[in-house]
Amino acid sequence: MAITVERGDITEVEVEAIVNAANETLLGGGGVDGAIHRAAGRELLDACRALPIVEPPRVRCPVGEARITPAFGKLRATWVIHAVGPRYRGVSEDARLLASAFRSSLALAEANEAKSVALPAISCGVFGYPIDAAARIAIGVARERAWRIDAIRFVLFSDDVLRAFQDALAKSAP
Repeated sequence: MAITVERGDITEVEVEAIVNAANETLLGGGGVDGAIHRAAGRELLDACRALPIVEPPRVRCPVGEARITPAFGKLRATWVIHAVGPRYRGVSEDARLLASAFRSSLALAEANEAKSVALPAISCGVFGYPIDAAARIAIGVARERAWRIDAIRFVLFSDDVLRAFQDALAKSAP
């Protein structure tokens, strides 16, 4: 299993599954979520709307969990895994929920036999998670066990996030 960190646009990466940094409604938003929905088109929104609501009024995916839909439109993936990370509040529960979002994403990729997955920096945009801490958590989850995934790629949009993930990966080397 290879873990890599790269700068790029997750909507253009050719992998079997891309992870979307989603909100609990799964109905689109800004940042990575908005970019993925724009690239996939209306069919992705319809697939998300078809997922059951698990908490009224509109929660389809609770914080720390993930859901999977087919990929559509211009996406070069088979699956979109929608992961909901926490809004950063500075409490210990934040780290547990963020790790759970990454873990749930990799588990869904594995369960659907995806051999390659691209992940963004979940919760680091408008949800306000400190980048260095999020990078350590994300890389830690990727390394915590031997996932049945050949390639785990962290695809990051900005240089500062890229540097944080590169540093976390280098410090976690076995």
